[in-house]
Amino acid sequence: MLPAAWSAGKKETSEAQQRYKQERAHCLSGKSNQDRATCLREAAAALQEARRSRLESGGNASFDANASLRCNGQPASDRDACIQRLGAGSTRGSVEAGGLIREAVTPVK
Repeated sequence: MLPAAWSAGKKETSEAQQRYKQERAHCLSGKSNQDRATCLREAAAALQEARRSRLESGGNASFDANASLRCNGQPASDRDACIQRLGAGSTRGSVEAGGLIREAVTPVK
């Protein structure tokens, strides 16, 4: 089994290196919305974490879990409303433009 495990590890490393090359090229193109030094540092850090098998793919389930955890930090009286807002409402803007604005309207009787 050792050769199969070694092969799988090598494949993950190869994919990580390919991703690093793509990210590095993006940094060098000037289209990353970050200064070059920061972008290159982040790309290298991601490669290092991928080699350690500590880089998450960041799917929607991961983002939803993080959002739920942030709601846990709210006072008990606000926690339910926070959880209800997670998928509700509309989103405007972009990261490139300076931020996202999320709006959820809750009718109060």
